[in-house]
Amino acid sequence: MNNKYDIAIIGSGLGGLVSAYVLAKNGKKVIVVEKNPQIGGCLQCFRRFGVKFDTGMHYLGSLDEGQILHRFFSYLNLLNDVKINRLDPDCSDLFTIAGHQYAFASGLDNFVNRLSEEFPSERQNIRRYALLVQEVALHSPLYDLRRIQTSDYTDSPYLRSSVNEVIASITDNKLLQNVLAANMIYYGGVKDKTPFYIHALTTYFYMQSAWVTVGGSDSIAHSLANSIRNFGGEIITHSEVAEIVCDDSKATHLRLTNGEMIASDLFISDIHPSQTLRLLSTNIIRPVYRNRINNIENTAAYFSVYLKFNENSVPYMNHNYCHYQNDDVWNSYGRKPGEAFSNYLMMHQCVEVGQKYAESAEILTTMPYEEVLPWANVDRIHSADYQDFKKNKADELIDLVECQFPGLRQNIVNYATSTPLTYQDYTATPQGSTYGILHDKSNFDSTHVSQRTKIPNLLLTGQNIHWHGIIGVIVGAMLCCTDVLGLDKIIDEIR
Repeated sequence: MNNKYDIAIIGSGLGGLVSAYVLAKNGKKVIVVEKNPQIGGCLQCFRRFGVKFDTGMHYLGSLDEGQILHRFFSYLNLLNDVKINRLDPDCSDLFTIAGHQYAFASGLDNFVNRLSEEFPSERQNIRRYALLVQEVALHSPLYDLRRIQTSDYTDSPYLRSSVNEVIASITDNKLLQNVLAANMIYYGGVKDKTPFYIHALTTYFYMQSAWVTVGGSDSIAHSLANSIRNFGGEIITHSEVAEIVCDDSKATHLRLTNGEMIASDLFISDIHPSQTLRLLSTNIIRPVYRNRINNIENTAAYFSVYLKFNENSVPYMNHNYCHYQNDDVWNSYGRKPGEAFSNYLMMHQCVEVGQKYAESAEILTTMPYEEVLPWANVDRIHSADYQDFKKNKADELIDLVECQFPGLRQNIVNYATSTPLTYQDYTATPQGSTYGILHDKSNFDSTHVSQRTKIPNLLLTGQNIHWHGIIGVIVGAMLCCTDVLGLDKIIDEIR
């Protein structure tokens, strides 16, 4: 490890790695500091029972040639290293609502046609919805980075109108309203709060084309890490930052928990903004800024069950499956502590293109942090109560899935679980929030966090800057790097 760097990055999630890639590619002396044994944040994978599982990100959109993620993957040199499998174009997502199934298809016309089969009298409204999703998405900085420097996107009415409000303005059909809102599980939507803007970005991203990684999303992290090192950058693991040390005007060092100091001209934090503030004791950060960041509401946390199946027993499902027990998806998604599970998302892990049987799957559902709070500060590995809690919750969730997939349980060889506490441990996200900060249409300015902080040489990156998801994080990292390299240079390189 060198004594002095141009840029030191805290955290090796996607935002940290993309920022490091761009800056190292442009000749900056970069170091990425990661507290965990593995790099990648939500790109991390783990092995249990001889099977590899994703922990956060394996669903990708817009990867056809010429589409937005393909352009970014090309720039980041990921296309050769990351293997992908196209989900069923006629049904990339299958939503079950109160016992009835509805398919989301790839391609705007295909999307409209498939849903219109279930709602023939609503075809015109479904097309109006799809065209509005496209219009809002294409108007965003995700598709035109220059727009981030103008006020037109921040003045968009769709940042200050909720998902349910806008959908209700398109159709009076209550069931169709719920179907169109059902992909909220991909962005942690909350009724009357989440802006339609967030919904439109997510929906259009997957509407263009839908894919999953083959063999694990950690291939993205490893590819970026190899490129960073080839550019001369450094990545260190098992290295937790205890403090961002500042003088009277700026940040000067990172102090690690082992006492080592890392000096740098510029610092970038890829961890949650509130966790970043915990590392700062400087008076440069005013109480009003701390209070705003610390009081921002976060999205829901999830409980996950990772299944290993008997060999050649469960047909591979080349789509995602999302279940809502009730006809009100908002109510079903917003489970209260102690209530029975009433929604879940199930994804089969893809190990090869064209596979006929699934060897594993992940089931996830919302879980209020209050349910795991009793074990927040105990040795959970050796807590019999905590292990019993996880087993009981896993059995309850598997029983719910069994209702839609009879015979599934008898084909399960073994399973592992994770709770909001697990996620909180390895991502340092408050209360294990899956998608970080919850954007609120009634308070958008306060819940929108810039990459710039009150410390002139400390920037932020990651899912809490601008938008979450793989495309939101990549764009957020690009925008972070524009403060170092300039916007025109970044845009020219991507083109």
